[in-house]
Amino acid sequence: MDPHEWRYFLAGPSGESHLPPNPTTWLTDSTWQTMYEEVHGAESLKCFEGFEKFFLANIDDFKTIFDAVNAHETPIPGEWNEKLNEFHKMIFLKAIRPDKCVPAIQNWVSLKIGQKFIDPPTFSIDKAYKDSGVTIPLIFVLSPGSDPVSAFLRYAEEMGMSKKLESISLGKGMGDRAKAFIEDAKVRGGWVLLQNCHLSISWMPEMERLCEEFDENIHRDFRLWLTSMASPEFPVSVL
Repeated sequence: MDPHEWRYFLAGPSGESHLPPNPTTWLTDSTWQTMYEEVHGAESLKCFEGFEKFFLANIDDFKTIFDAVNAHETPIPGEWNEKLNEFHKMIFLKAIRPDKCVPAIQNWVSLKIGQKFIDPPTFSIDKAYKDSGVTIPLIFVLSPGSDPVSAFLRYAEEMGMSKKLESISLGKGMGDRAKAFIEDAKVRGGWVLLQNCHLSISWMPEMERLCEEFDENIHRDFRLWLTSMASPEFPVSVL
Protein backbone atom coordinates (compact mmCIF):
# COMPACT_ATOMS: atom_id res chain seq x y z
CA MET A 1 0.00 0.00 0.00
CA ASP A 2 1.09 3.54 -0.70
CA PRO A 3 1.72 5.08 2.75
CA HIS A 4 0.50 8.52 1.63
CA GLU A 5 -2.80 7.09 0.39
CA TRP A 6 -3.19 5.06 3.58
CA ARG A 7 -2.50 8.08 5.77
CA TYR A 8 -4.96 10.22 3.83
CA PHE A 9 -7.65 7.58 4.13
CA LEU A 10 -7.17 7.48 7.89
CA ALA A 11 -6.59 11.17 8.65
CA GLY A 12 -8.27 13.06 5.81
CA PRO A 13 -7.23 16.49 4.53
CA SER A 14 -5.00 18.89 6.41
CA GLY A 15 -4.75 22.62 5.97
CA GLU A 16 -7.31 25.09 4.65
CA SER A 17 -8.96 25.24 1.24
CA HIS A 18 -10.92 27.92 -0.59
CA LEU A 19 -14.49 26.68 -0.56
CA PRO A 20 -16.43 27.44 -3.76
CA PRO A 21 -20.19 28.09 -3.47
CA ASN A 22 -22.40 25.02 -3.23
CA PRO A 23 -23.20 24.29 -6.92
CA THR A 24 -25.97 21.76 -6.17
CA THR A 25 -29.57 21.67 -5.04
CA TRP A 26 -29.16 18.24 -3.43
CA LEU A 27 -26.40 18.95 -0.90
CA THR A 28 -26.64 21.02 2.24
CA ASP A 29 -23.92 23.63 2.63
CA SER A 30 -22.30 21.73 5.51
CA THR A 31 -22.27 18.45 3.53
CA TRP A 32 -20.86 20.27 0.51
CA GLN A 33 -18.08 21.77 2.60
CA THR A 34 -17.03 18.41 4.04
CA MET A 35 -17.20 16.71 0.64
CA TYR A 36 -15.25 19.41 -1.16
CA GLU A 37 -12.51 19.53 1.47
CA GLU A 38 -12.02 15.77 1.13
CA VAL A 39 -11.93 15.92 -2.67
CA HIS A 40 -9.62 18.94 -2.70
CA GLY A 41 -7.26 17.30 -0.22
CA ALA A 42 -7.14 14.12 -2.31
CA GLU A 43 -5.50 16.12 -5.11
CA SER A 44 -2.28 15.80 -3.11
CA LEU A 45 -2.27 12.11 -4.06
CA LYS A 46 -0.91 11.25 -7.48
CA CYS A 47 -3.83 8.95 -8.28
CA PHE A 48 -6.31 11.85 -7.88
CA GLU A 49 -4.52 14.44 -10.02
CA GLY A 50 -7.22 16.19 -12.08
CA PHE A 51 -10.08 14.65 -10.18
CA GLU A 52 -11.19 17.85 -8.44
CA LYS A 53 -11.64 19.64 -11.77
CA PHE A 54 -13.69 16.73 -13.15
CA PHE A 55 -15.73 16.54 -9.96
CA LEU A 56 -16.68 20.24 -10.03
CA ALA A 57 -17.50 20.17 -13.75
CA ASN A 58 -19.71 17.09 -13.42
CA ILE A 59 -21.02 17.41 -9.90
CA ASP A 60 -24.58 16.34 -10.69
CA ASP A 61 -23.31 13.04 -12.12
CA PHE A 62 -22.22 12.14 -8.59
CA LYS A 63 -25.74 12.42 -7.18
CA THR A 64 -26.31 8.78 -8.13
CA ILE A 65 -23.59 7.70 -5.70
CA PHE A 66 -24.81 10.09 -3.03
CA ASP A 67 -28.35 8.65 -3.22
CA ALA A 68 -27.46 4.99 -3.80
CA VAL A 69 -28.38 2.33 -1.26
CA ASN A 70 -25.15 0.51 -2.16
CA ALA A 71 -23.00 3.57 -2.72
CA HIS A 72 -19.84 1.54 -2.09
CA GLU A 73 -20.62 -0.56 -5.18
CA THR A 74 -21.81 2.24 -7.47
CA PRO A 75 -19.40 3.13 -10.33
CA ILE A 76 -17.67 6.52 -10.28
CA PRO A 77 -18.63 8.69 -13.29
CA GLY A 78 -16.42 9.01 -16.36
CA GLU A 79 -13.03 7.44 -16.84
CA TRP A 80 -12.31 7.61 -13.13
CA ASN A 81 -14.04 4.32 -12.48
CA GLU A 82 -11.23 2.63 -14.43
CA LYS A 83 -8.41 4.96 -13.36
CA LEU A 84 -8.95 4.45 -9.63
CA ASN A 85 -8.34 1.12 -7.94
CA GLU A 86 -10.56 -0.25 -5.18
CA PHE A 87 -8.63 1.46 -2.39
CA HIS A 88 -8.67 4.81 -4.21
CA LYS A 89 -12.42 4.48 -4.58
CA MET A 90 -12.70 4.08 -0.82
CA ILE A 91 -10.86 7.38 -0.38
CA PHE A 92 -13.48 9.06 -2.56
CA LEU A 93 -16.31 7.16 -0.88
CA LYS A 94 -15.20 8.63 2.44
CA ALA A 95 -15.83 12.05 0.91
CA ILE A 96 -19.26 11.42 -0.56
CA ARG A 97 -20.75 8.58 1.56
CA PRO A 98 -18.64 7.95 4.66
CA ASP A 99 -21.43 5.77 6.09
CA LYS A 100 -20.56 3.13 3.46
CA CYS A 101 -16.86 2.90 4.29
CA VAL A 102 -17.25 -0.17 6.50
CA PRO A 103 -18.91 -2.37 3.84
CA ALA A 104 -16.43 -1.02 1.28
CA ILE A 105 -13.52 -2.02 3.53
CA GLN A 106 -15.06 -5.46 3.99
CA ASN A 107 -15.33 -5.90 0.21
CA TRP A 108 -11.73 -4.75 -0.20
CA VAL A 109 -10.36 -7.11 2.45
CA SER A 110 -12.34 -9.97 0.91
CA LEU A 111 -10.98 -9.12 -2.55
CA LYS A 112 -7.37 -8.89 -1.40
CA ILE A 113 -6.94 -11.66 1.14
CA GLY A 114 -10.19 -13.62 1.29
CA GLN A 115 -13.73 -13.72 2.64
CA LYS A 116 -12.66 -15.66 5.74
CA PHE A 117 -11.00 -12.53 7.11
CA ILE A 118 -14.32 -10.68 7.41
CA ASP A 119 -16.59 -13.56 8.46
CA PRO A 120 -16.87 -13.85 12.25
CA PRO A 121 -15.76 -17.32 13.34
CA THR A 122 -18.51 -19.61 14.57
CA PHE A 123 -18.40 -19.81 18.34
CA SER A 124 -17.31 -23.21 19.60
CA ILE A 125 -17.09 -24.11 23.28
CA ASP A 126 -15.10 -27.19 22.29
CA LYS A 127 -12.40 -25.15 20.53
CA ALA A 128 -12.21 -22.77 23.48
CA TYR A 129 -11.88 -25.69 25.87
CA LYS A 130 -9.08 -27.28 23.84
CA ASP A 131 -7.16 -23.98 23.98
CA SER A 132 -7.50 -23.78 27.74
CA GLY A 133 -5.64 -25.33 30.65
CA VAL A 134 -5.95 -25.73 34.39
CA THR A 135 -4.44 -22.28 34.99
CA ILE A 136 -6.57 -20.50 32.38
CA PRO A 137 -10.19 -19.59 33.25
CA LEU A 138 -12.68 -19.60 30.38
CA ILE A 139 -14.81 -16.46 30.28
CA PHE A 140 -18.13 -15.87 28.54
CA VAL A 141 -18.51 -12.11 28.05
CA LEU A 142 -22.25 -11.60 28.11
CA SER A 143 -24.34 -9.26 25.99
CA PRO A 144 -28.01 -8.38 26.55
CA GLY A 145 -30.19 -11.35 25.73
CA SER A 146 -27.34 -13.86 25.50
CA ASP A 147 -27.39 -17.05 27.56
CA PRO A 148 -24.38 -19.33 27.05
CA VAL A 149 -25.22 -21.45 30.09
CA SER A 150 -27.54 -23.86 28.28
CA ALA A 151 -24.86 -24.52 25.65
CA PHE A 152 -22.28 -24.90 28.41
CA LEU A 153 -24.41 -27.47 30.26
CA ARG A 154 -24.86 -29.49 27.06
CA TYR A 155 -21.11 -29.45 26.56
CA ALA A 156 -20.50 -30.57 30.15
CA GLU A 157 -22.85 -33.48 29.48
CA GLU A 158 -20.99 -34.38 26.28
CA MET A 159 -17.66 -34.30 28.12
CA GLY A 160 -18.96 -36.46 30.96
CA MET A 161 -18.48 -33.64 33.46
CA SER A 162 -22.08 -32.88 34.38
CA LYS A 163 -21.75 -34.81 37.65
CA LYS A 164 -18.45 -33.12 38.46
CA LEU A 165 -19.79 -29.61 37.89
CA GLU A 166 -20.61 -26.99 40.49
CA SER A 167 -22.43 -23.86 39.38
CA ILE A 168 -23.29 -20.74 41.33
CA SER A 169 -24.65 -17.31 40.44
CA LEU A 170 -22.53 -14.73 42.19
CA GLY A 171 -24.09 -12.03 44.28
CA LYS A 172 -24.08 -10.84 47.84
CA GLY A 173 -22.72 -13.49 50.20
CA MET A 174 -21.88 -16.04 47.50
CA GLY A 175 -18.11 -15.52 47.59
CA ASP A 176 -17.35 -18.07 50.29
CA ARG A 177 -19.33 -20.81 48.51
CA ALA A 178 -17.61 -20.01 45.21
CA LYS A 179 -14.19 -20.24 46.88
CA ALA A 180 -15.09 -23.59 48.43
CA PHE A 181 -16.23 -24.94 45.06
CA ILE A 182 -12.95 -23.87 43.44
CA GLU A 183 -10.74 -25.34 46.17
CA ASP A 184 -12.61 -28.67 46.03
CA ALA A 185 -12.60 -28.87 42.22
CA LYS A 186 -8.86 -28.18 42.07
CA VAL A 187 -8.29 -31.40 44.02
CA ARG A 188 -10.89 -33.73 42.50
CA GLY A 189 -10.74 -32.45 38.92
CA GLY A 190 -14.14 -30.83 38.62
CA TRP A 191 -15.53 -27.88 36.75
CA VAL A 192 -16.78 -24.71 38.42
CA LEU A 193 -19.10 -22.23 36.72
CA LEU A 194 -19.31 -18.80 38.37
CA GLN A 195 -22.14 -16.87 36.75
CA ASN A 196 -22.63 -13.11 36.63
CA CYS A 197 -19.28 -12.02 38.04
CA HIS A 198 -20.30 -8.40 37.38
CA LEU A 199 -22.84 -8.72 40.22
CA SER A 200 -20.11 -9.46 42.76
CA ILE A 201 -17.55 -6.74 42.15
CA SER A 202 -16.46 -6.70 45.79
CA TRP A 203 -15.41 -10.37 45.50
CA MET A 204 -13.43 -9.92 42.28
CA PRO A 205 -10.11 -9.21 44.07
CA GLU A 206 -10.47 -12.53 45.93
CA MET A 207 -11.24 -14.35 42.68
CA GLU A 208 -8.18 -12.71 41.14
CA ARG A 209 -6.03 -13.97 44.03
CA LEU A 210 -7.41 -17.52 43.65
CA CYS A 211 -6.65 -17.50 39.92
CA GLU A 212 -3.12 -16.24 40.52
CA GLU A 213 -2.52 -19.30 42.74
CA PHE A 214 -3.43 -21.76 39.97
CA ASP A 215 -0.44 -23.85 38.90
CA GLU A 216 0.27 -27.00 36.93
CA ASN A 217 -0.04 -29.16 40.05
CA ILE A 218 -3.83 -28.78 40.00
CA HIS A 219 -5.83 -31.81 38.81
CA ARG A 220 -5.60 -31.82 35.00
CA ASP A 221 -9.39 -32.01 34.58
CA PHE A 222 -10.06 -28.86 36.62
CA ARG A 223 -11.55 -25.87 34.77
CA LEU A 224 -12.92 -22.57 36.01
CA TRP A 225 -15.67 -21.11 33.82
CA LEU A 226 -16.92 -17.55 34.29
CA THR A 227 -19.72 -15.43 32.88
CA SER A 228 -19.79 -11.65 33.15
CA MET A 229 -21.13 -8.58 31.48
CA ALA A 230 -18.38 -6.23 30.33
CA SER A 231 -17.25 -4.37 33.44
CA PRO A 232 -14.31 -2.06 34.20
CA GLU A 233 -14.08 -3.77 37.58
CA PHE A 234 -13.41 -7.24 36.16
CA PRO A 235 -9.81 -8.26 37.04
CA VAL A 236 -7.56 -7.57 34.09
CA SER A 237 -5.10 -10.29 35.10
CA VAL A 238 -7.88 -12.88 34.86
CA LEU A 239 -8.73 -11.65 31.37
